[in-house]
Amino acid sequence: MAQPSTTPPPPPQAEAIEVLSPWREGWRVFRSNKAALVGLALLALLIMTMVFGPSLYGVAPMDIASAPFVEPFTDPEVWLGTDYLGRDVLAGLLIGGRATVLVGLSAAAVAVSIGIGIGACAGYFGGWADMLLSRLTELFQVLPALLFAMVLVTLFTPSLETVIVAIGLVAWTGTARLARAEFIRLRGMEFAQAARAMGAGAWRLMAREILPNALPPLIVSASLIVGSAILFEAGLSFLGLSDPNVMSWGLMIGSNRRNILECWWAVTFPGAAIFLTVLSVSLVGDGLNDALNPKLHLR
Repeated sequence: MAQPSTTPPPPPQAEAIEVLSPWREGWRVFRSNKAALVGLALLALLIMTMVFGPSLYGVAPMDIASAPFVEPFTDPEVWLGTDYLGRDVLAGLLIGGRATVLVGLSAAAVAVSIGIGIGACAGYFGGWADMLLSRLTELFQVLPALLFAMVLVTLFTPSLETVIVAIGLVAWTGTARLARAEFIRLRGMEFAQAARAMGAGAWRLMAREILPNALPPLIVSASLIVGSAILFEAGLSFLGLSDPNVMSWGLMIGSNRRNILECWWAVTFPGAAIFLTVLSVSLVGDGLNDALNPKLHLR
């Protein structure tokens, strides 16, 4: 009688696991967030409209295009109507978005630069530097942001540059606290200790070793500051603290606020544009938060 075979069955083949690069893995997580994709598409559409719209439409936003208070969709020459001076509302929307978004991006860049610089030094060096810079951060954090920005803009000639600097100087504290926490967490890790043992100086270690690993949450923070800066610029323009010779969405709302009942469209349309822009930036920021979160990559 034949003996049964005692040879063990071959082990099952392990499934191949595709290893993606960090950028491809981040994009995979980002596109799984449907709201973030909608925000990205909306933001791209708004930017393309701001870039190419004024040249295609060909109407200067400060010129008198027709009679005042022309209602929208009643005159083919001025599709979205005119404001209290007779200026084309659509022309103001197209060209005004450039100034609004420019201020938002530039002010966010100023705020992130200041916040990373102060937070990195406080978190890495510790001791008296941490105490001094932390007290400075707390001082700016308790200042009334709008009032402080109004004082800064009033002291100098109102312009896009002064508005950018003013917003940047009041919006950096959150980034500084986040950068400080990240540098405290990362400075004691093995890769930082190895670089220090190989002779890397403090500034090189901060810039080339720790900062790249601390960037993901800082990028998310920067995207949130952009939306806040756009709202801040709209508030300053509404109060008349901006360059009156540069059209922006906030300036459109502020200059027509006294005639809101007779000219509601000159306030509603730029307000809706600000809402959509800030919403799209917030949705993209939420998607970046998911894409740069390692825990979601593991899932």
